[in-house]
Amino acid sequence: MFVKEVYLDSLRFEDTALAHYIHHLLAEKKISLEDDMSKIDLEQANHQNVREMIQNNVLGIHKKRIYSLKMNQKDYVFIFAISQREAIQFYTKTFHQAPLNCHEYSLDFQLARGYEVISFRDMRKEFERFPAIAGYFKKQSCS
Repeated sequence: MFVKEVYLDSLRFEDTALAHYIHHLLAEKKISLEDDMSKIDLEQANHQNVREMIQNNVLGIHKKRIYSLKMNQKDYVFIFAISQREAIQFYTKTFHQAPLNCHEYSLDFQLARGYEVISFRDMRKEFERFPAIAGYFKKQSCS
């Protein structure tokens, strides 16, 4: 794989550390986008500079996650948020009550939407503002 592909994947999958390391090495001209990633030594980087870049979030990566919040015994809402705390606060503000529980799901979890199957990762691209409600789920009774 080329550096360009790994860099784009690190941005897409919000791998903050790897994205900032590659960004730093590109800026320092120690690597190029056309280099083979398997031949890159991340130890060439100034670790203190990269640490500061990550702390200052130079690349503007804000990892959004998906949380399932239980509304009652049958109903759940899925919320995109940066943290569990943010998801619970958004839920409480929106529904004027605390959720019964809150669990993080994998962004790669797939669900049926109409006649298609979509992952939360792909669904997240449809939103511009966060936190946001991704959808609802109603548990069916087993009778």
